[in-house]
Parts: sequence; C-alpha cells; structure tokens
Amino acid sequence: MKSAGRRPWRAVARTLRDGTTVANDKVYIHEFIDITGHHRADYMHHMTANWSPIAQEERHQLCYGVWGIVGSTGQWPSVVNMWEEDGWDGLASSFGHELGHAHLQDPKLARWWARAAEFRSGGFDRILVPAPWSPGIEELCARDAGGVAYAHDQVTVPAGAAGDFLELARESGGAFYAEHGWHLIGAFETAMRNDDEAFLLWSIPSWDRWGAAEAALRAGHPWRDRQRAAVLDVRRILLVDAPLSPLRLGRQPARSDRDDSWAED
Repeated sequence: MKSAGRRPWRAVARTLRDGTTVANDKVYIHEFIDITGHHRADYMHHMTANWSPIAQEERHQLCYGVWGIVGSTGQWPSVVNMWEEDGWDGLASSFGHELGHAHLQDPKLARWWARAAEFRSGGFDRILVPAPWSPGIEELCARDAGGVAYAHDQVTVPAGAAGDFLELARESGGAFYAEHGWHLIGAFETAMRNDDEAFLLWSIPSWDRWGAAEAALRAGHPWRDRQRAAVLDVRRILLVDAPLSPLRLGRQPARSDRDDSWAED
C-alpha cells in the first residue's frame, strides 16, 4: 500500500438510490469511557436520555451511538460513545459553548456532570473524520442499518495511509464480510495526528454470522492477507447498542425517554 500522497477517493461521494449524490461532511467525537462499578446501564441512560436532547438543541450535536463493550473482547465494564457534529465549524462552536466559562464547564450542566461522575471514572477521546461515502446517523437510521452487534476496528497504519486503508476496507473487506451479512456502516480517520489511525464499524446481523465470519477469516481468507500487508496493528472489539442508542431506536434520544430519576431544573 502506498503511504504517500492522497487518493481521489477523498473527493468521492456516494450515490443514493434516487440518484442523489451525497458526501458526509460531519466530524465526530469518539469516546472510550471507563465505568465505575455496576453503573454501565446508569451511565448509558444518563448519556442518551438526559444529555443527548440538550446537545441536540444547544449544540446541534447528534448522538451517533452509545454502546457497551462486550467484555470478552476488550476492557470492561466500558462504553463507547460517538457524537456527530456539523463539521469543523460545528465542533468549534460546541467547544466554545462548553469551554467559554471560568471552570471550563457549562454552568447550566453542573448537576448533570455531577451525576455523570458517579457512573464513570475517566476516558479517552479523539476526533474522527468520516470517509465521504460513510453515512451519517440520520441516513443509517432511515436505512435501519443497526445490528445485533457491531465489530469496532481500531487500525494503526503507516503515516499518511489512513485514507488508503479505508478504501481498501470498503472494497476488499466489504466483499468478504458481505458474504456473512455484515455491513460497513462507519469508516473514519483520526484527526490531529499523522494520518496513521483509522476506525471501522461493521454492523452484524446475528451472533451466528459473527462467529462464521471470524472462523472464515482465521481459516485464511485473502482479505486477512491484504489487511495484514496494509496495517501495523488491528484491535477489534465487539459492541452492543445501549437501549436508547439511535441504531436501536431508529431515531435520536428524546426527553420522553427519561425516567423519573432526572429533571433538568
């Protein structure tokens, strides 16, 4: 794989069934969250029902997904969150909204933050830029693109090769996984580093289909060799939707999803 230069795919959008050409110009926040004790369900509800409606209104930030990590495949008990911003301008506005205060925190959300701190101990975030052909969350919900589970691939590649790898995964990896009913619903590069990290999100229709694909890959499918030649490391974990995750609901979380344990005022 070439690591120098930029391929034309970056300017290539995707064509919808009605002939409309669309390119994803959003920017995403990706979060690994460390959960305290037995509070994973509490945290996921607090993020979706109690936080997301506020973020939608005040920051034009959509919830792309909130998932629990399948413990046998990664750190536990942990959660992955992703938030969809209106491009770099939208993300800058969101940062300004959040950090334009003496304590680097929106004072209106102090109570919300205090409750969240009861459920989490920390985390690690990064900014992701989607491949132009990678759909946004509203399109994914309209397509009913969710699965029983998701394969979340964190991929390290040579400097400058993140975009090339996404195209390789779309073409060669997509053909392999399609045989098992998987779909590549998210493809991203990590921003603010050396174009050396990419993320893939595969929707899996059933646990049987997950097992069959993993077994076929281990048996020596050519996609495994192509991926091995292109990357420095791949770390796959499995995710399952939170109850109020958009790919499960088919919509954004709303205030009506809240229970009696929380009120904004």
